[in-house]
Amino acid sequence: MQFVLVTKGQQAIREFTGAMHDRTGNLPPLYGIFPDYTAPIVRNQPEGRELTMARWACPRPSLR
Repeated sequence: MQFVLVTKGQQAIREFTGAMHDRTGNLPPLYGIFPDYTAPIVRNQPEGRELTMARWACPRPSLR
């Protein structure tokens, strides 16, 4: 399992990633980001990079 901390503010994330659009709303520090939770991501869009929230998960191994 991967454990990630997000303790930098939105402005720092936008500056580091070059995100032009911010759709996260008021993003508090996230002291634990786990699979199946929403987390901030930066994605490429036709109008530029976008900081937004997305739910993510790790692929599960197939059951045999």
